[in-house]
Amino acid sequence: MSPTPRRFVSRAAISAVLLAAVLTPPASAALSSSALSPRLAELARPALRAAPPAAQADRLGLARSGAGSLQRTGAAVLVNVRFERGAIARLDALKHAGARVVAPSRPYQTVTVAVRPADLQALATVPDVAAVTASLTPMIRGAAGTAVGGAGTCEGGEVISEGLAQLRVDDARQQFGLRGKGTTVGILSDSFDTATEAASGSGPVATHAQRDIEGNDLPGPAGTCSGQQIATNVLSDLPGGSDEGRAMLQIVHDLAPHAGLAFATAFEGELAFAQSIERLAQPLAAGGAGAGVVADDVAYFEEPFYQDGPVAAAIGKVTAAGTAYMTSAGNDNVFEGSNEIGSWEAPGFRDMSCPAAVVTAMKGAETHCMDFDPGGPSDGTFAIELEPESGFILDLQWAEPWFGVEADLDAFLLDDENNLLEFAVEDNIATQRPVELMQWENEGTTSEEVRLVINRCAGDCNSAANAAAKPRLKFVLLEQGSGISAVEFPESSAGDVVGPTVYGHAGSASAITLGAIPYSNSSAAEPYTSRGPATHYFGPVAGTSPAAALGSPEVVAKPDLAATDCGATTFFAQIFAGAWRFCGTSASAPHAAAVAALMTQGAPGAGNEEVRDSLSASAVPVGAFGPEAVGAGLLDAVAALQDLGAAPTADDPPSVVVPPLTPVGPNVQPPSPQPPLAAPSTGFRKKPGAVVRTGSPPVRLVFRFGSNQAGVTFLCKVDRGNLRVCGARFARRYGVGRHTVRVKARNREGTVDRTPAVFRFRVERRR
Repeated sequence: MSPTPRRFVSRAAISAVLLAAVLTPPASAALSSSALSPRLAELARPALRAAPPAAQADRLGLARSGAGSLQRTGAAVLVNVRFERGAIARLDALKHAGARVVAPSRPYQTVTVAVRPADLQALATVPDVAAVTASLTPMIRGAAGTAVGGAGTCEGGEVISEGLAQLRVDDARQQFGLRGKGTTVGILSDSFDTATEAASGSGPVATHAQRDIEGNDLPGPAGTCSGQQIATNVLSDLPGGSDEGRAMLQIVHDLAPHAGLAFATAFEGELAFAQSIERLAQPLAAGGAGAGVVADDVAYFEEPFYQDGPVAAAIGKVTAAGTAYMTSAGNDNVFEGSNEIGSWEAPGFRDMSCPAAVVTAMKGAETHCMDFDPGGPSDGTFAIELEPESGFILDLQWAEPWFGVEADLDAFLLDDENNLLEFAVEDNIATQRPVELMQWENEGTTSEEVRLVINRCAGDCNSAANAAAKPRLKFVLLEQGSGISAVEFPESSAGDVVGPTVYGHAGSASAITLGAIPYSNSSAAEPYTSRGPATHYFGPVAGTSPAAALGSPEVVAKPDLAATDCGATTFFAQIFAGAWRFCGTSASAPHAAAVAALMTQGAPGAGNEEVRDSLSASAVPVGAFGPEAVGAGLLDAVAALQDLGAAPTADDPPSVVVPPLTPVGPNVQPPSPQPPLAAPSTGFRKKPGAVVRTGSPPVRLVFRFGSNQAGVTFLCKVDRGNLRVCGARFARRYGVGRHTVRVKARNREGTVDRTPAVFRFRVERRR
């Protein structure tokens, strides 16, 4: 069990002093000493919670929108509630405190919830809550292209990515006759079809999913290509996203036009992301998407550097069961001359005295600042030079396992006159995560130098921290920090390591991690591709017990491979070279996923390792770039299929033009010689009585659903809750009162029962 957090009240006073030093108007009182993180405690104040979201973000030192901002759902914010014990038993208590449960996790004793700022203090008083921390919006790894393409053909649609030719997929389809038939590719990103504005900020979004289907750039009933009239299976979506997920699906469809497609948002918190990975890979009959290949382009800042976290653990689970998994390496590499300077790492914490500004901010608490110079005179600051209108997100982590955190590190940012600019002071003993996040942007018109300070908080600063803990530590300057022009220590020396920026599940040995190659030059690597390797010192996060240290560090070579980026799409994300172009390692991952779909079609028994091995063995070298930039090299679909021993087939010929199954455009009623499968009917195969009496509510009840068609997915709704995908067996708890369960079936073609089965019952307390 983790140590009981006992941060002195003086710690809250320190936070108030820091806020007063950084924010305008100054904070008027010390922050609460509750389980709320300092930022959430400030957000809970009446004056701030009533302020507009932009003002809240400014006050809290967070981005107003996008990566690093508070994740919002309506008026609520997404937070992670960590329990000492009994997380699942406290779900009702969380709801009574005003929270909506998003993703509960028994193994991690953590529940992601959506809660209004006014209810944060009530949330913190739920029994056994150890820490409540904000869930920050993750990164999507696309670099923020009128149309190029196929003249409405059935081999990818009106707009086709140049990856079709660059990765030799067109040759592979001709030689092997493979177009993805019988496979399903699942994609995780921000959203599928909720965007209203173009990702580039240049006006309204150019297309929506319906137009993409009508142009055969996505499959669906309004399309005119045989074998491509089943719509994308959207398990969950994100309101107000950029639809980067739809762009990824377009790429898969360009290369594997007969593959089934599925989507789930990864923007409901890290735990929900992990659960969606498993759900995409689950069979349709179990409420999943049946995906044999899954790809994502998302990274949460809190994902661990030094071990596999929950997302990586989910990847390990699905790949072990045979699913191939692709992820983007990231776009966080930064150069100073020939040096890659995106990260800095030291083998241990080196104590020295702190700058005066930090001593003052710590309000007399004990300070232990990091000496950044491993060999020369002591240096308590790390200088970073920023170009105008540029910034970074500092991700500081140290080598302690989740739920075994004994050190509490804090980060401070000073200007060149040693004035405090920003800070990050989570109580890491309470959160049991060894991570601090801090964001800064140079809003001026000239370059600015800022100085990072890292303090080790122990003694009267945090009595629960181990004063002897001086762990290995590393920070990465994240979110495409191309505006960083120089750092004080640009080269590795004396055990300190500079450069590698792959982290989180992109550094998992189970994932196939992709770097980016420009569509127009197969001999060049994109300079922004995050560099490897990733190094792990602990086993994976498997629950609330800290993972054991590995006998020796595990160095995971990353990225594994490279694939096309900046290929053409119908709407995403920037226009150049005559097309809407999708750039970044976000685009590389779906290109690789489409090739993997062809491979698993041609060799049905092939799993993640077989796909990785054949892709790696057949990859093409990229100029003089080494494996830390491009892995084994650029994908070659023909060579990969040959290496895998894939069998050519005549069972998956090119599509032919057919009438759409649904009307296209206004007042158009085309003939339908191949009508869709009739809508399924739905019923209850098992249900309780109309009155359920129990001595100890809430009572757990089990329903079983059935349909007149095989292979359906069930959609269910309880009382006034949201409609969601559920299994044929559905169990949950019900409190005293009247309840209604509604369920309807959706068949493989996406047709939904229009008359749901409805059951109403009442739960009474037994007298």
